Amino acid sequence: MRRCELLLGVLLIATSSLPLAGEEYSPNIAAASGEAERALAGFKLPEDMRASVWAAEPMLANPVAFKLDERGRAYVCETFRQEKGVEDNRSHMSWLLDDLAANTLDDRLAYFKRHLGDKLADYEKEHDRIRLLEDRDGDGKADAATVFADDFHGALFGTGAGVLPRRGDVYYTCIPSLFRLRDVDRDGRSDERAELSTGYGVRVAFRGHDMHGLIVGPDGRLYFSIGDRGYDITTAEGKRLARPYCGAVFRCELDGSNLEEFAYGLRNPQELAFDDYGNLFTGDNNSDSGDRARWVYVTPGSDAGWRMYYQYLPDRGPFNREKLWHPQHAGQAAYIVPPIANFADGPSGLAHYPGVGLPERYRDHFFLCDFRGGPANSGVHALAMKPV
Repeated sequence: MRRCELLLGVLLIATSSLPLAGEEYSPNIAAASGEAERALAGFKLPEDMRASVWAAEPMLANPVAFKLDERGRAYVCETFRQEKGVEDNRSHMSWLLDDLAANTLDDRLAYFKRHLGDKLADYEKEHDRIRLLEDRDGDGKADAATVFADDFHGALFGTGAGVLPRRGDVYYTCIPSLFRLRDVDRDGRSDERAELSTGYGVRVAFRGHDMHGLIVGPDGRLYFSIGDRGYDITTAEGKRLARPYCGAVFRCELDGSNLEEFAYGLRNPQELAFDDYGNLFTGDNNSDSGDRARWVYVTPGSDAGWRMYYQYLPDRGPFNREKLWHPQHAGQAAYIVPPIANFADGPSGLAHYPGVGLPERYRDHFFLCDFRGGPANSGVHALAMKPV
């Protein structure tokens, strides 16, 4: 029987120590242990598949997203700023009205200063960064790790939640900006950083509603997404893109030019995936009010109907009253593109499988990670689309 291997990086949450002035950032990371291997015992897999640990502490910690490059190396987004600069307004209800009123990054920084005073400096102490992992001896386990890029820790910075290596460039999404990184001398550490666009994340909203979803489309352009923390961006060509009240999908050229809003009205479209025909899909999260998560066909210019401020209405306003989260139905609001289906509970990781390596039954399927609060109920779905 043919067997296929699922490579997993399993790890613990690490706490961080603060660097002294002039020191390289050096967070505390858990020592090597057998915890990752023990976790495998709880995995339920198809008979013809198996799972193994590819990397764990101390080679990496707190991964948010990862991508492989053309050499099989893994670029991993690590975070050490959760609740230490990356906040959630449910934990700061005293600033909720200021957050709802914020339309720009300057607005958010101004109310941070009003509410935090001298404590604002604490938001700049912890870092997010990119770790580069490699299996140099080809035994199926990572054996080399370097910090590819660091120093993402400004008061306005969010979680570094998207990374994409592409022909020598590494793209990184970390509120408030889209970055392009380069390792010119090929020592495993970036030595060039360019900010391709900025203005993302004008509100705090919910933690985890980040910039993410980096992928190159069939048109050769860079696509990425943001949750409902909103944006107010001025493109390189001088065009303003501003919707402080929702999440969106963007696309631009690989050099950052010609940035445009591809779709909007989303809540938290964490990842994006194209099928074999160039159709773009995402999973979008529910608002914890009896609504369901949504499998969304992302089309140019579409509005999916979500507004960040609905979250603070007891019944979520029009989102529930007008059934905006339902698949197409007779009473559908005319201004939105409805979801294809209500599916999953915590859609997060997403990839499309074109049909090389895994059993034939998975050809032209999407794999969707579904986080449901803990390992016992979480998993990975395989789903396929068919024309109707």
